[in-house]
Amino acid sequence: MKVHVLGGGPAGLYFSILLAKAKPDSRITVFERNRPDDTFGFGVVFSDETLGNLGDADAPSYAAIRERMAYWDAIDVHTWKPEHRVIRSGGHGFCGLGRQALLDLLQARACELGVELRFEADVSDVEALRADCDLLVAADGVNSLTRARYEDTFRPRIEYGHARYVWLGTPRTFEAFTFSFREDAAGVWQVHAYSFDDKTSTFIVECDDDTYARSGLADDDEAATIAHCQRLFSDELAGAPLVANRSRWLRFRTLHCERWSHENVVILGDAAHTAHFSVGSGTKMAMEDAIDLATAVTQEPDVPRALARYEEMRRPMISRVQRSAEQSQRWFEETRRHVKQAPERLVFSLLTRSNRVTHENLRLRDAAYVESVDRWFMKEQGLDATSAVVPPMFTPFTLRGLTLPNRVVVSPMCQYTAVDGVPGDWHLVHLGSRAIGGAGLVFTEMTDVSPEGRITPGCTGLYDDAQEAAWTRIVGFVHEHAKGRIALQLAHAGRKGSTKKPWDGYDETLDEGAWTTIGPSAIAWSEKCVAPREMTRADMVAVRDAFVASAKRAVRCGFDLLEVHCAHGYLLSSFLTPLSNQRTDEYGGTLARRARFPLEVVEAVRQVWDKPLAVRISATDWVPGGFDVEDAVTLSTWLKERGVDLIDVSAGQTSTDAQPVYGRAFQSPFAERVRTDVGIPTITVGNIWDHDRIDTLLVSGRADLVALARAHLADPYFTLHAAAELGVDVRWPKQYGPGVSMGRRMFADEG
Repeated sequence: MKVHVLGGGPAGLYFSILLAKAKPDSRITVFERNRPDDTFGFGVVFSDETLGNLGDADAPSYAAIRERMAYWDAIDVHTWKPEHRVIRSGGHGFCGLGRQALLDLLQARACELGVELRFEADVSDVEALRADCDLLVAADGVNSLTRARYEDTFRPRIEYGHARYVWLGTPRTFEAFTFSFREDAAGVWQVHAYSFDDKTSTFIVECDDDTYARSGLADDDEAATIAHCQRLFSDELAGAPLVANRSRWLRFRTLHCERWSHENVVILGDAAHTAHFSVGSGTKMAMEDAIDLATAVTQEPDVPRALARYEEMRRPMISRVQRSAEQSQRWFEETRRHVKQAPERLVFSLLTRSNRVTHENLRLRDAAYVESVDRWFMKEQGLDATSAVVPPMFTPFTLRGLTLPNRVVVSPMCQYTAVDGVPGDWHLVHLGSRAIGGAGLVFTEMTDVSPEGRITPGCTGLYDDAQEAAWTRIVGFVHEHAKGRIALQLAHAGRKGSTKKPWDGYDETLDEGAWTTIGPSAIAWSEKCVAPREMTRADMVAVRDAFVASAKRAVRCGFDLLEVHCAHGYLLSSFLTPLSNQRTDEYGGTLARRARFPLEVVEAVRQVWDKPLAVRISATDWVPGGFDVEDAVTLSTWLKERGVDLIDVSAGQTSTDAQPVYGRAFQSPFAERVRTDVGIPTITVGNIWDHDRIDTLLVSGRADLVALARAHLADPYFTLHAAAELGVDVRWPKQYGPGVSMGRRMFADEG
C-alpha cells in the first residue's frame, strides 16, 4: 500500500507510525514544507486519558513522550478583585510537552519504522500527489491546501471568535496550570500558562475584541505585545521575560467540515476540525484522529470503506469536543462579566465552563476545594457556613417573601388530559406526586386564559369557576402534604392553538371543532396549521383583560407564584420575534414596539398579583435575524422595571426554521447572561437530569433555580432520591417513613 502523508505535524507523523507498525509492507512518505526543527508555538497539553490512548496505540512513542513530560495536578486561578487571591484546585491530572520535543520523538519513531520523511517539500499540486498513491492523508493544518483543493466535497465552515489571543513563551515555570485575570484602562485580560518542561512555559494572553481595540496594539508588532504583556502580568512572570515565536494576535477559527474524505483523500487534525485552545484538545484530537484512521485502514478491505468507517468512528467524539470547546471559548470571550463575580464563583465557573467538569467531578478530584466552595455558597445564601455542608441544590431560596426549601423546579409540562379546560384526577396525581417528591417549586402545565387560548382541546385553563375549583383542590393538596410550593403558568397559545393532541397529530390544526386563532400577523405556525387572524387593538385589550381575570382567579386558588408565558412561540412570544410579528403599527418593528403588548399584559397582571411574578422567555429564536440573547437581556431589563421578580430562561420553539445547538444544560448560558447583565434571579432549563448538574449550575452562577422536565417524568421523587443519595436529611411524607431507611441503604450500596 502506497501512502502519501501531507503534513509532518503530530497528526501526520503519528498516523504514519501506527500504519507502518500495523502494515510494515506499506510505503509511507511524509511531505513537510518546513525544516525538521521549525515549529509554531511552544507547548502542548495531554490529559491522563489521552496518554492512556497513546500508550495503547504505540508503547515506544508513548514511553518517549512520558519521559519528556512536565506534570501538574493543580490549577491555580489568580483573581484581582477585590484583592489578589490565588485559588487552587487539585486532582486534574494534566501534563505538558514542548511541541518541538514532541515532533522530534515522533520523527525518530517514524524513521525507525521505515517511514520516509521529506522536509522542505512544498507540495503545490495536490491532485498529482493523490494520483500517485493509494491513500493521501492530508494533515496539513488549519490552512490546508488539500481542503481548499476539494472544497466542494469537504464543504468547510469557519466561525471566527470574538476575542484576540497571542501565543507566547517564558523561561518562568509554573507548578500548576495557571489562569490569571487583570484589568487596565483598555479592559480585562487573561492568561493561560503552563510548563511544558523544567525550564519553559507556554504563556497565552487573551482579551475580548473591544479590549484589544482600545489597547492600541498591532497584530504583528511582537515587541509592543511583549512589552505590554510583561508590564501587565509582571507579578505572574516574577521578573522572567516573555518570548515570541511568530507570535501574532489572532482570532480563533473553529473549523467544521461536512465531509472528511474525497475518493482516496482524507483530512485529519486541524485540516478537518479545530477546538478552542482553552480545552487543550488540538493535539489530542489530531493524534486520536490518527489512531482511528490507522485502525480503519488496517481493518477494512479497501480505502473507501476505511475512510467511511473512520468518519463514523470519529465524528461523535469530535462533535462533543467541539461543543465543549465552543462553550469554553464563549466563557473566555465574556470574561469581563465573570470577573464581576465573587472570586469563589469566578473560579468555579471557570473550572466548569465547558460542561465536561462538574461539581461531583471536582469533588472526586479535590474534596476540600469543593467543600470550601459549598460553604461559600451557604454563606452567600445567608446560612451558617460553619454547620454541616448543605449541597447547593438543597439551600433555600427566597423571593418576595416566598421561601422555597430547595432550588429544584418541576417544569411546566402539558398533559393534554383536561376536559373543557378543567384539570382532573390525572393532574392532581401528576402535580401532587412531584410536590411530595420533594421539589422546591412545582409548575402547573401551561394554563390558558381563554378557550381560544388553548393549544389543544385537552389543555387546562383558568377562566371559569369549574377550573378555579379544580385548581384550588390541587393547590390545597400541595400545601397540605408538601414542603415545596406550587406555581401557575398563564398563557395564550396564539397561532399555535386549535391543534390536535400530540399523539393524534403534532402541530396539526383540528379536523373538527377548530377555533379561529389570533396572532400579531397572519402567519401560520407551520404548514399543518391554519394561519391566525391578525389581532386588532380590541383583541389585545380582550387578551390583556383575560390574563388579569385569570390572575385574580389564581389569587383565590392560593398559588404561590405566577408566571406569564412569553416563550416558545405562543401569543406573547410571537409578538416579540420579528419572524412572526411583521406589523407596521406601534406594536411591530423595533424591539421596543414588538414588546409593547407583552409588557402591557405583564404590567396589568402585576397590578392584581402581589406575590412573586415570573416571566418565561425564549432567549433566542435560533434563527438568523430573529430574537436573540441581546434582545433577551433588553427585554428582561424592561420586565424587571415593571416588577417582575424572576426570569425563566428557555430558548427556541418560536420558528420551524430554528437550528438549535443542543448539549448538556445547553440553555444555561442564556440564563447566566440575563442573571449577570440584568441583575435578576433566573431559572434555567434544558437537558438537565441529575443533582450533580444542578449543583454545578447553581454554584457557577448560571441560574438561581433549576427546572427539570423529563427527569421528573421519569422519577416523580427525583429530589427525595437525590437527598438520599447525598445523605441530606429532608422531609419525606410521613406515610412513606418506613421506606426512608431502605432508600438510603440502597443508595449507600450503589455508592
